[in-house]
Amino acid sequence: MGSTEPTANCNGAAAPLGPAVKVDVTEIAKPYREEVRAAIHDRYGGVGPKLVAFLANTDPYARQYAEWTGRACEADGIRYELRIINENELEQKLYEANEDASVHGILIYYPVFGFFPSFYGGSMDDYLRDSVSFKKDVEGLSFTYRFNLYRNIRFMDAATSAPARGPELKCLLPCTALSVVKILESIGGYDLSLPVGERMTGKTVSIINRSEIVGRPLGALLANDGADIYSVDIDSIYHFRRGQLLQTSETPESAVRRSDVIVCGVPVKDYKLPTAWVKPGAIVVNVASYKNVEEEALLQVPGVKFVPLVGKVTIAMLERNLMRLFAQYHAEAAPGKDFRYYLENRPPAQEGPK
Repeated sequence: MGSTEPTANCNGAAAPLGPAVKVDVTEIAKPYREEVRAAIHDRYGGVGPKLVAFLANTDPYARQYAEWTGRACEADGIRYELRIINENELEQKLYEANEDASVHGILIYYPVFGFFPSFYGGSMDDYLRDSVSFKKDVEGLSFTYRFNLYRNIRFMDAATSAPARGPELKCLLPCTALSVVKILESIGGYDLSLPVGERMTGKTVSIINRSEIVGRPLGALLANDGADIYSVDIDSIYHFRRGQLLQTSETPESAVRRSDVIVCGVPVKDYKLPTAWVKPGAIVVNVASYKNVEEEALLQVPGVKFVPLVGKVTIAMLERNLMRLFAQYHAEAAPGKDFRYYLENRPPAQEGPK
Protein backbone atom coordinates (compact mmCIF):
# COMPACT_ATOMS: atom_id res chain seq x y z
CA MET A 1 0.00 0.00 0.00
CA GLY A 2 1.65 3.30 0.95
CA SER A 3 5.23 3.94 1.95
CA THR A 4 6.15 5.03 5.46
CA GLU A 5 7.28 8.44 6.56
CA PRO A 6 8.20 9.78 9.99
CA THR A 7 5.79 11.54 12.28
CA ALA A 8 6.17 12.93 15.78
CA ASN A 9 5.01 10.82 18.69
CA CYS A 10 3.75 12.20 22.01
CA ASN A 11 7.34 12.52 23.27
CA GLY A 12 8.45 14.50 20.25
CA ALA A 13 10.58 11.67 18.87
CA ALA A 14 10.20 10.58 15.25
CA ALA A 15 8.26 7.35 14.78
CA PRO A 16 7.48 5.79 11.41
CA LEU A 17 3.91 5.31 10.30
CA GLY A 18 3.02 1.94 8.89
CA PRO A 19 1.26 1.34 5.59
CA ALA A 20 -2.37 2.28 5.10
CA VAL A 21 -4.99 -0.23 6.24
CA LYS A 22 -8.39 -1.03 4.75
CA VAL A 23 -10.68 -2.00 7.63
CA ASP A 24 -13.22 -4.80 7.34
CA VAL A 25 -15.86 -4.16 10.02
CA THR A 26 -17.20 -7.73 10.09
CA GLU A 27 -15.32 -8.60 13.28
CA ILE A 28 -16.40 -5.34 14.91
CA ALA A 29 -20.08 -6.19 14.35
CA LYS A 30 -19.73 -9.82 15.44
CA PRO A 31 -19.76 -9.50 19.28
CA TYR A 32 -22.79 -7.19 19.23
CA ARG A 33 -24.78 -9.65 17.16
CA GLU A 34 -23.64 -12.51 19.38
CA GLU A 35 -24.98 -10.77 22.48
CA VAL A 36 -28.33 -10.23 20.71
CA ARG A 37 -28.53 -13.94 19.87
CA ALA A 38 -27.55 -14.89 23.42
CA ALA A 39 -30.23 -12.67 24.94
CA ILE A 40 -32.95 -14.02 22.65
CA HIS A 41 -31.94 -17.61 23.34
CA ASP A 42 -31.34 -17.37 27.10
CA ARG A 43 -33.93 -14.84 28.19
CA TYR A 44 -36.72 -15.04 25.64
CA GLY A 45 -36.75 -18.72 24.75
CA GLY A 46 -35.53 -18.16 21.20
CA VAL A 47 -38.45 -15.87 20.29
CA GLY A 48 -37.09 -12.42 19.59
CA PRO A 49 -38.85 -9.08 19.26
CA LYS A 50 -40.72 -8.11 16.10
CA LEU A 51 -39.28 -5.40 13.86
CA VAL A 52 -41.50 -3.89 11.15
CA ALA A 53 -39.65 -2.09 8.36
CA PHE A 54 -41.37 0.16 5.85
CA LEU A 55 -40.02 0.54 2.31
CA ALA A 56 -41.87 3.27 0.44
CA ASN A 57 -39.33 4.33 -2.16
CA THR A 58 -37.66 2.91 -5.26
CA ASP A 59 -34.07 3.57 -4.16
CA PRO A 60 -32.10 0.40 -5.03
CA TYR A 61 -29.70 1.03 -2.14
CA ALA A 62 -32.60 1.21 0.31
CA ARG A 63 -33.95 -2.07 -1.06
CA GLN A 64 -30.53 -3.70 -0.76
CA TYR A 65 -30.14 -2.46 2.83
CA ALA A 66 -33.63 -3.77 3.62
CA GLU A 67 -32.65 -7.21 2.35
CA TRP A 68 -29.37 -7.21 4.32
CA THR A 69 -31.20 -6.15 7.47
CA GLY A 70 -33.79 -8.88 7.03
CA ARG A 71 -31.20 -11.62 6.59
CA ALA A 72 -29.23 -10.47 9.64
CA CYS A 73 -32.31 -10.19 11.85
CA GLU A 74 -33.60 -13.60 10.87
CA ALA A 75 -30.17 -15.15 11.50
CA ASP A 76 -30.09 -13.61 14.98
CA GLY A 77 -33.60 -14.59 16.05
CA ILE A 78 -35.39 -11.29 15.45
CA ARG A 79 -38.76 -11.43 13.70
CA TYR A 80 -38.39 -9.09 10.74
CA GLU A 81 -41.29 -8.00 8.55
CA LEU A 82 -40.68 -5.83 5.50
CA ARG A 83 -43.77 -3.93 4.37
CA ILE A 84 -43.45 -2.49 0.86
CA ILE A 85 -46.06 0.22 0.45
CA ASN A 86 -46.92 3.35 -1.49
CA GLU A 87 -45.48 6.53 -0.01
CA ASN A 88 -48.94 8.03 0.44
CA GLU A 89 -49.95 5.08 2.66
CA LEU A 90 -46.95 5.38 4.94
CA GLU A 91 -48.29 7.89 7.47
CA GLN A 92 -51.39 5.80 8.22
CA LYS A 93 -49.50 2.51 8.27
CA LEU A 94 -46.96 4.02 10.65
CA TYR A 95 -49.69 5.08 13.06
CA GLU A 96 -51.13 1.57 12.95
CA ALA A 97 -47.75 0.04 13.75
CA ASN A 98 -47.29 2.47 16.65
CA GLU A 99 -50.54 1.17 18.16
CA ASP A 100 -49.93 -2.53 17.43
CA ALA A 101 -48.74 -4.21 20.63
CA SER A 102 -47.22 -7.08 18.63
CA VAL A 103 -44.75 -4.66 16.99
CA HIS A 104 -41.71 -3.86 19.14
CA GLY A 105 -39.65 -1.79 16.70
CA ILE A 106 -40.26 0.34 13.61
CA LEU A 107 -37.82 1.19 10.84
CA ILE A 108 -38.39 3.43 7.80
CA TYR A 109 -36.02 3.35 4.86
CA TYR A 110 -35.27 6.94 3.86
CA PRO A 111 -35.51 9.03 1.80
CA VAL A 112 -39.25 8.70 1.19
CA PHE A 113 -40.31 12.22 0.23
CA GLY A 114 -36.87 13.85 0.32
CA PHE A 115 -37.27 17.58 0.92
CA PHE A 116 -40.95 17.62 -0.01
CA PRO A 117 -42.75 19.79 2.58
CA SER A 118 -45.19 18.49 5.13
CA PHE A 119 -48.66 19.88 5.77
CA TYR A 120 -47.59 20.03 9.43
CA GLY A 121 -44.41 22.06 8.80
CA GLY A 122 -40.86 21.08 7.89
CA SER A 123 -40.26 18.24 5.47
CA MET A 124 -42.45 15.16 5.23
CA ASP A 125 -39.52 12.86 6.05
CA ASP A 126 -38.79 14.89 9.20
CA TYR A 127 -42.45 14.62 10.17
CA LEU A 128 -42.39 10.84 9.71
CA ARG A 129 -39.26 10.49 11.84
CA ASP A 130 -40.94 12.40 14.65
CA SER A 131 -44.11 10.33 14.30
CA VAL A 132 -42.46 7.04 15.28
CA SER A 133 -43.17 6.18 18.93
CA PHE A 134 -40.03 6.56 21.05
CA LYS A 135 -40.84 3.11 22.47
CA LYS A 136 -40.44 1.60 18.98
CA ASP A 137 -37.90 3.93 17.33
CA VAL A 138 -34.99 1.58 16.56
CA GLU A 139 -33.27 4.28 14.50
CA GLY A 140 -33.13 6.68 17.45
CA LEU A 141 -34.14 9.58 15.19
CA SER A 142 -37.44 10.73 16.68
CA PHE A 143 -37.74 14.05 18.49
CA THR A 144 -37.40 12.55 21.97
CA TYR A 145 -34.05 10.93 21.24
CA ARG A 146 -32.73 13.84 19.16
CA PHE A 147 -33.62 16.29 21.92
CA ASN A 148 -31.73 14.22 24.48
CA LEU A 149 -28.76 13.58 22.19
CA TYR A 150 -28.16 17.24 21.41
CA ARG A 151 -28.30 18.06 25.13
CA ASN A 152 -26.11 15.09 26.07
CA ILE A 153 -28.90 13.53 28.15
CA ARG A 154 -28.15 9.82 28.33
CA PHE A 155 -31.16 8.50 30.28
CA MET A 156 -34.89 8.86 29.78
CA ASP A 157 -36.83 11.00 32.24
CA ALA A 158 -38.92 8.80 34.53
CA ALA A 159 -42.04 10.79 33.69
CA THR A 160 -41.91 9.75 30.04
CA SER A 161 -40.82 6.16 30.61
CA ALA A 162 -42.73 2.91 30.79
CA PRO A 163 -43.48 1.37 34.19
CA ALA A 164 -40.26 0.64 36.03
CA ARG A 165 -38.09 -2.05 34.41
CA GLY A 166 -35.03 -1.16 36.44
CA PRO A 167 -33.27 1.89 37.85
CA GLU A 168 -32.21 3.39 34.51
CA LEU A 169 -33.79 3.60 31.07
CA LYS A 170 -31.17 4.58 28.54
CA CYS A 171 -31.81 6.82 25.57
CA LEU A 172 -31.32 5.29 22.15
CA LEU A 173 -28.72 6.71 19.77
CA PRO A 174 -29.07 6.89 15.96
CA CYS A 175 -27.84 3.53 14.72
CA THR A 176 -25.65 4.69 11.81
CA ALA A 177 -23.97 7.41 13.86
CA LEU A 178 -23.52 4.93 16.72
CA SER A 179 -21.95 2.43 14.33
CA VAL A 180 -19.25 4.98 13.46
CA VAL A 181 -18.54 5.49 17.17
CA LYS A 182 -18.19 1.74 17.72
CA ILE A 183 -15.86 1.44 14.73
CA LEU A 184 -13.71 4.32 15.98
CA GLU A 185 -13.55 2.71 19.42
CA SER A 186 -12.30 -0.50 17.83
CA ILE A 187 -9.59 0.94 15.56
CA GLY A 188 -7.95 3.46 17.87
CA GLY A 189 -10.02 6.56 17.16
CA TYR A 190 -11.09 6.76 20.81
CA ASP A 191 -8.68 6.91 23.74
CA LEU A 192 -10.21 4.20 25.92
CA SER A 193 -7.91 5.10 28.83
CA LEU A 194 -9.84 8.35 29.37
CA PRO A 195 -13.15 8.64 31.25
CA VAL A 196 -16.40 8.13 29.35
CA GLY A 197 -17.38 11.45 27.80
CA GLU A 198 -13.75 12.53 27.35
CA ARG A 199 -12.37 9.86 25.02
CA MET A 200 -12.24 12.08 21.93
CA THR A 201 -10.65 15.01 23.74
CA GLY A 202 -7.96 16.62 21.61
CA LYS A 203 -9.22 15.01 18.39
CA THR A 204 -10.38 16.96 15.35
CA VAL A 205 -13.06 15.45 13.12
CA SER A 206 -14.47 16.60 9.78
CA ILE A 207 -17.89 15.28 8.77
CA ILE A 208 -18.79 15.85 5.13
CA ASN A 209 -22.60 16.23 4.78
CA ARG A 210 -24.71 17.54 7.65
CA SER A 211 -27.66 15.19 7.16
CA GLU A 212 -30.25 14.72 9.89
CA ILE A 213 -29.81 10.94 9.74
CA VAL A 214 -26.02 10.68 10.07
CA GLY A 215 -23.97 13.86 9.82
CA ARG A 216 -25.58 16.08 12.44
CA PRO A 217 -26.21 13.38 15.10
CA LEU A 218 -22.72 11.92 14.60
CA GLY A 219 -21.24 15.38 15.06
CA ALA A 220 -23.16 15.74 18.32
CA LEU A 221 -22.09 12.29 19.57
CA LEU A 222 -18.40 12.93 18.93
CA ALA A 223 -18.59 16.48 20.31
CA ASN A 224 -20.23 15.09 23.46
CA ASP A 225 -17.16 12.86 23.80
CA GLY A 226 -14.78 15.82 23.60
CA ALA A 227 -13.90 16.15 19.89
CA ASP A 228 -13.80 19.36 17.88
CA ILE A 229 -16.10 18.79 14.92
CA TYR A 230 -16.10 20.57 11.57
CA SER A 231 -19.50 19.95 10.02
CA VAL A 232 -19.27 20.54 6.28
CA ASP A 233 -22.26 20.88 3.97
CA ILE A 234 -22.82 22.08 0.44
CA ASP A 235 -22.97 25.77 1.38
CA SER A 236 -21.63 26.03 4.93
CA ILE A 237 -19.16 24.83 7.52
CA TYR A 238 -19.69 25.00 11.28
CA HIS A 239 -17.71 24.07 14.36
CA PHE A 240 -19.47 21.77 16.85
CA ARG A 241 -18.13 21.78 20.40
CA ARG A 242 -20.04 20.14 23.28
CA GLY A 243 -23.56 21.32 22.55
CA GLN A 244 -22.57 24.45 20.67
CA LEU A 245 -22.73 25.27 16.96
CA LEU A 246 -20.09 27.92 16.29
CA GLN A 247 -19.06 30.05 13.34
CA THR A 248 -15.62 29.21 11.95
CA SER A 249 -13.16 30.71 9.50
CA GLU A 250 -12.03 27.23 8.41
CA THR A 251 -12.65 26.06 4.86
CA PRO A 252 -13.50 22.46 3.99
CA GLU A 253 -9.90 21.99 2.86
CA SER A 254 -8.27 23.51 5.95
CA ALA A 255 -10.62 21.58 8.28
CA VAL A 256 -9.97 18.23 6.59
CA ARG A 257 -6.21 18.80 6.47
CA ARG A 258 -6.05 19.10 10.26
CA SER A 259 -8.49 16.28 11.00
CA ASP A 260 -7.61 13.05 12.78
CA VAL A 261 -10.91 11.53 11.60
CA ILE A 262 -12.79 12.26 8.36
CA VAL A 263 -16.31 10.93 7.80
CA CYS A 264 -17.75 11.13 4.29
CA GLY A 265 -21.50 10.82 3.74
CA VAL A 266 -22.20 12.55 0.43
CA PRO A 267 -25.04 10.77 -1.45
CA VAL A 268 -23.67 11.76 -4.86
CA LYS A 269 -21.77 9.41 -7.15
CA ASP A 270 -19.40 12.07 -8.48
CA TYR A 271 -18.22 13.48 -5.15
CA LYS A 272 -14.68 12.48 -4.16
CA LEU A 273 -12.75 13.71 -1.15
CA PRO A 274 -9.43 15.16 -2.41
CA THR A 275 -6.77 12.70 -1.26
CA ALA A 276 -4.22 15.50 -0.91
CA TRP A 277 -6.25 16.88 2.01
CA VAL A 278 -5.88 13.68 4.10
CA LYS A 279 -2.98 13.78 6.54
CA PRO A 280 -0.88 10.70 7.30
CA GLY A 281 -2.33 8.60 10.10
CA ALA A 282 -5.89 9.84 9.67
CA ILE A 283 -8.96 7.62 9.91
CA VAL A 284 -11.32 7.94 6.92
CA VAL A 285 -14.83 6.48 7.23
CA ASN A 286 -17.20 6.24 4.26
CA VAL A 287 -20.87 6.16 5.31
CA ALA A 288 -22.39 7.07 1.94
CA SER A 289 -23.96 4.59 -0.46
CA TYR A 290 -21.34 5.76 -2.96
CA LYS A 291 -17.61 5.62 -2.34
CA ASN A 292 -16.60 9.22 -1.59
CA VAL A 293 -12.85 8.62 -1.95
CA GLU A 294 -10.35 7.51 -4.54
CA GLU A 295 -9.47 4.34 -2.71
CA GLU A 296 -6.26 3.45 -4.52
CA ALA A 297 -4.80 6.91 -3.96
CA LEU A 298 -5.99 7.07 -0.36
CA LEU A 299 -4.25 3.79 0.47
CA GLN A 300 -0.95 5.36 -0.56
CA VAL A 301 -1.15 7.80 2.37
CA PRO A 302 0.99 6.43 5.22
CA GLY A 303 -0.82 5.24 8.30
CA VAL A 304 -4.33 5.87 7.01
CA LYS A 305 -7.11 3.59 8.24
CA PHE A 306 -9.87 3.48 5.64
CA VAL A 307 -13.32 2.12 6.50
CA PRO A 308 -15.17 1.70 3.17
CA LEU A 309 -18.44 0.33 4.59
CA VAL A 310 -20.24 0.62 7.93
CA GLY A 311 -23.43 -1.30 7.11
CA LYS A 312 -22.66 -4.46 9.10
CA VAL A 313 -22.08 -2.48 12.27
CA THR A 314 -25.11 -0.28 11.57
CA ILE A 315 -27.31 -3.38 11.41
CA ALA A 316 -25.77 -4.66 14.64
CA MET A 317 -26.55 -1.33 16.33
CA LEU A 318 -30.10 -1.46 14.97
CA GLU A 319 -30.54 -4.92 16.48
CA ARG A 320 -29.05 -3.68 19.74
CA ASN A 321 -31.41 -0.71 19.81
CA LEU A 322 -34.36 -3.02 19.19
CA MET A 323 -33.32 -5.29 22.05
CA ARG A 324 -32.97 -2.30 24.36
CA LEU A 325 -36.48 -1.09 23.44
CA PHE A 326 -37.83 -4.60 23.98
CA ALA A 327 -36.24 -4.88 27.42
CA GLN A 328 -37.23 -1.37 28.51
CA TYR A 329 -40.78 -1.09 27.19
CA HIS A 330 -42.22 -4.36 25.89
CA ALA A 331 -40.89 -7.55 27.51
CA GLU A 332 -42.49 -8.84 30.68
CA ALA A 333 -40.67 -7.71 33.79
CA ALA A 334 -39.49 -10.93 35.39
CA PRO A 335 -36.39 -12.16 37.23
CA GLY A 336 -33.60 -13.20 34.90
CA LYS A 337 -31.31 -11.87 32.27
CA ASP A 338 -33.00 -9.26 30.13
CA PHE A 339 -30.98 -7.55 27.40
CA ARG A 340 -29.53 -5.00 29.81
CA TYR A 341 -27.71 -7.87 31.55
CA TYR A 342 -25.84 -8.65 28.33
CA LEU A 343 -25.03 -4.99 27.69
CA GLU A 344 -23.74 -4.46 31.22
CA ASN A 345 -21.66 -7.65 31.33
CA ARG A 346 -20.07 -7.69 27.88
CA PRO A 347 -16.25 -7.48 27.75
CA PRO A 348 -14.83 -3.98 27.21
CA ALA A 349 -14.10 -2.90 23.64
CA GLN A 350 -10.70 -3.91 22.36
CA GLU A 351 -8.69 -1.57 20.20
CA GLY A 352 -7.71 -2.73 16.76
CA PRO A 353 -4.69 -1.81 14.67
CA LYS A 354 -3.00 1.47 15.56
